[in-house]
Amino acid sequence: MHTGRGQVVELILEEGGHHARVSCPLNLIPSPGQYLLASDASDSPLPVPLFYTDSAPQGVAGAPSGDFIAAAPVPDLWTPGHELYLRGPLGRGFTLPLSARRVAVVAFDDFPSRVRGLVRPALQQNAAVVLLCDSAPGNLPDEVEVQPLSVFSEIFEWADYVALDVARENLPGVRKRLLNGRQAEAAREAQILIRTPVPCGGIAECGVCAVTLQSGWKLACREGPVFDWREVG
Repeated sequence: MHTGRGQVVELILEEGGHHARVSCPLNLIPSPGQYLLASDASDSPLPVPLFYTDSAPQGVAGAPSGDFIAAAPVPDLWTPGHELYLRGPLGRGFTLPLSARRVAVVAFDDFPSRVRGLVRPALQQNAAVVLLCDSAPGNLPDEVEVQPLSVFSEIFEWADYVALDVARENLPGVRKRLLNGRQAEAAREAQILIRTPVPCGGIAECGVCAVTLQSGWKLACREGPVFDWREVG
């Protein structure tokens, strides 16, 4: 975990909200599923969690900083040039198996911002990629097949790695879909990002982000937000 300064370089209106291209030290850029906590000079008492959604053009080769696209929503007050104080990367992210050749990324109840960071790495290892969502994502590589959530069960039977994104309050709905068709067993690997507030970033153990798993209560801010499906289901 590191701390440092960053800057909003650009705001990108896409998928129903503003993403932000953020410039920061390379060691602060989160992997897919991880997050940063961003604070600024405003009066807001809580930092903003920033999730990686895609890579951005890098600066000069060998430079100590780089850019990444942070998933929406970002605060309305942020504008290009806005200075940020950053802490991270925090939490456990997705682990894309090198052997995966049929990859499904699933946005269960929102736009696919937080799982689309897996798309390019999967394509780079020659995997077929299907994105499941009921929104209309843009700027995807042509190789990615987009399907509605209505084909959820069929895709789980097809995939050998599945990455899901779901809000904590909607987790029972995901459990029901998977367990009714025993789809969790069909995928060789399955991970799920559980979205909850993460105000303390694992420092205070405040319990706001707690989720109930097979082994008991877990803090998503530190032990997640990405969990193995076997723990969740």
